[in-house]
Amino acid sequence: MKKTGAELLTHALEQLGIRWTFGIPGVHTTELYDALDQSAHITPLLVTHEGCAAFMADAVSRTSNETIGVLLLVPAAGLTHAASGIGEARLAGIPMLILTGGIRTDLDKRYQLHDIDQLALAAELTKAAFRVLRHEDIVPTLFKAHQIATSGEPGPVLVELPVNLQLLAGEVGTLPERPAPPLAPTPDQTAIEQAARLLQAAKKPALYVGWGARQAIDCSIQLAERLQMPVATTLQGLASFPADHPLHAGFGFGAAAVPAARNAFQQCDCLLAVGVRFAEVATGSYGIKVPRQLIHIDINPQVFDANYPAQVKITADASQALQALLDTLHAQAPSTVRSAAGNPTNGSVALAIARDKQAYQQSWLAHDSKGRVNPARFFAALRQQSKNDAITVVDDGNHTYLTAELFPIQRGGQLLVPTDFNAMGYAIPAAMGARLANPHREVFAIVGDGAFLMSCMELAHASARRMPLIIYVFRDGALAQISQAQDLPYNRKPCTQLPPVDLSAVAQATGAAYVSLTNDAQTVSAIARANELAATGRPVIVDVAIDYSKRTAFTIGILKTNFARLPLGQRARMVMRALKRRAGRRN
Repeated sequence: MKKTGAELLTHALEQLGIRWTFGIPGVHTTELYDALDQSAHITPLLVTHEGCAAFMADAVSRTSNETIGVLLLVPAAGLTHAASGIGEARLAGIPMLILTGGIRTDLDKRYQLHDIDQLALAAELTKAAFRVLRHEDIVPTLFKAHQIATSGEPGPVLVELPVNLQLLAGEVGTLPERPAPPLAPTPDQTAIEQAARLLQAAKKPALYVGWGARQAIDCSIQLAERLQMPVATTLQGLASFPADHPLHAGFGFGAAAVPAARNAFQQCDCLLAVGVRFAEVATGSYGIKVPRQLIHIDINPQVFDANYPAQVKITADASQALQALLDTLHAQAPSTVRSAAGNPTNGSVALAIARDKQAYQQSWLAHDSKGRVNPARFFAALRQQSKNDAITVVDDGNHTYLTAELFPIQRGGQLLVPTDFNAMGYAIPAAMGARLANPHREVFAIVGDGAFLMSCMELAHASARRMPLIIYVFRDGALAQISQAQDLPYNRKPCTQLPPVDLSAVAQATGAAYVSLTNDAQTVSAIARANELAATGRPVIVDVAIDYSKRTAFTIGILKTNFARLPLGQRARMVMRALKRRAGRRN
């Protein structure tokens, strides 16, 4: 049987259950686009920029249990344009297939168009990269790439298909069946029993969950309630434990955490960490204190001992490991539940968390925003008017940490956020990808004006596809997170002030609706109006005149942590420089 490479690639993607591809056609991929256009199962989608394509594919993978995101890129420039989104997926553990065209391999010519070694370029951005040179290898390679992308700690995998294989038919035998997915590693029972003993013996155990624990919410809740453990999450794992549960303390637990988490974890003598890597953002620039009795569960054994040594290391899927831990705890001490009067959520830990959360909320509500929009009042109104299972997408910036601290992600909800790679421009295309994969769920994005400018033209495609998305743009005319980081040590803000942009004109240009939100009094009605407009089947830009003058606990914490880490002489020099500049500004 003879098939072209384009036909074989389409067959493989159909067998893998792929629903969409994202990219921009070029001369090295037109044959692939033509073949996919004839598929009854796959829809190739055009984007304005390949970086946006990668963010869309990322969001499809994060929010769908049935398919993963796929890029279809021209070689070289398409790949480099998409690199930020691919890198985001790599560091976040998000499965993705990256399909690129390739230069002709049947010509003895150098300096072909797009002639670059893509496998070398992709080495640091992907789990694996393949160049297919024979027709019979196309389908098996796609199956292998998908398996690598979705197994263990997931990630992106690249497959390059030279243009001559796409165009020309080649002899292939019987096409292989899609292989069964590999089984997750079984948790070691000896390690599980050791972990159970440590938790039972601890006076102040605590639970720290990340993105890797998102499918283990029920087990996490049972463990937390049984042992009366306060629960903190990473930034990416904010939805891995419901914020409306009484034992939920907040994002992080060190110097950069909100008071509820900081206080609840202060005396922790045994930490159960699940699906976390103790990365820089999650730990507030490594400003946390981890007890010697650390139990670390993760699907990827390479994360163990990377930043904090673990006494017990368990390589396993979070759900399997936590269920095994629950079963072992019950077997070791079936009647032991640390709770007051038999109520697992009304003990001293939960009451202290509730008290600290309320006090922190009140400190924000009492803040004078001087006629602009108070973040706490905005998020309270947004929470009240949003469904519990809504998908919230945020970008990179000061609004990220405001969301983490002031907007509770309740059970059933999801949060998508660029974290370790920290790419700006994520929110709008990711919201579009999430909406594609979840057409019956509410999806909205929260984005700073700097990040908005990076990908706002993608809203033209959202309008054309009648996507009911709401984009809340926190507008202050600056790159706020970096601007605040400049303010204290430098008393200057170079290159963080944005040019004025008329967001209503952006809305008109892209076919989106526009809502202005300039002060607290308009908050409830503006959000309601945005919901009404989105219900008509169009994206909505809500122009929020946000007040950034009050700093988040995260911002204050990381500044203190990083400053304290500097040598004494450097600290003295920075303080003197700031004082001189401040005095000069007053004069």
